[in-house]
Amino acid sequence: MKRAAWVPRARPERPLRRDLLPALASERSWAGAPRAARISCGLIAVAAFLWAAGSIAPAAETGRADLVNREVLRVCSDPANLPFSNEAQQGFENRIAELVAGELKLPLEYTWFPQATGFVRQTLFAKRCDLIIGFAQGDELVLNSNHYYRSSYVLIYRPGQGLDGAMTLADPRLKTRHIGIVAGTPPADVMARLGLMQGARPYPLMVDRRFESPAERMIADIRSGEIDAGVLWGPIGGYFARRGGEKLTVTPLLEEATGPRMAYRITFGVRNHEDDWKHKLNEIIAKRQGDIDAILLDFGVPLLDEETKPITAPRR
Repeated sequence: MKRAAWVPRARPERPLRRDLLPALASERSWAGAPRAARISCGLIAVAAFLWAAGSIAPAAETGRADLVNREVLRVCSDPANLPFSNEAQQGFENRIAELVAGELKLPLEYTWFPQATGFVRQTLFAKRCDLIIGFAQGDELVLNSNHYYRSSYVLIYRPGQGLDGAMTLADPRLKTRHIGIVAGTPPADVMARLGLMQGARPYPLMVDRRFESPAERMIADIRSGEIDAGVLWGPIGGYFARRGGEKLTVTPLLEEATGPRMAYRITFGVRNHEDDWKHKLNEIIAKRQGDIDAILLDFGVPLLDEETKPITAPRR
């Protein structure tokens, strides 16, 4: 049984796309090397789901109150943010939330709110829900679970147009090409360092996905020839590149020698100090990693292992 708890859709101050998940996380972690890539690209990133339970119980290790609901899994989610989530529950984070609810043997309930400025404050921190399904590892705003997938930004182009085999933004063939890039994301920094911005076409990072989808627009521009290639957060690029038209080449950017890293780990996000809840989620991730992989691969998410090798089949 699924129940929806609606949060009034106040107009977002600065709506985000999932690219922001890795984008924001990278700002905090470059020195050690996106906020939920909703942003949508996403990204990066990236904010999404957590489990919930309702009675307030003392946390033995921390001495703080555990605010997780114990009768229903309450997930914080965006109502219009495919491929991550939507109100019709068609995104891969919706399917992962169903998997978690099944393991907990609890009904699933959503608190819907645009993944914009204030998303975490208005949902998880307001105690309307207990789990964000997609949050970049290293973002100190929430308590991260173990990561359940790792992905990277990708280069997307039409095959047979002179870019076949391009594996890095440093490929000399890109010097004279028009490349789509989401402003403010880590690959934009790399492109600037490589002198590729003169021919770049920028797409906005912060939008309200109920009304606009820059990633879909970039993919359409690649297919029409308006631009020669584009760079998107992998879960977004992999999903849209296989929908709505001719097949496109999607290449993870794993060989960049300059600028911020391109690959990021994505976790569940919960409130700080809810360690018992985090540990329970970690158990579910470990038990159901193969099933989670299968969901992500079905949505075209480019998955990477810890040695940065592609994962092409669910890990069992």
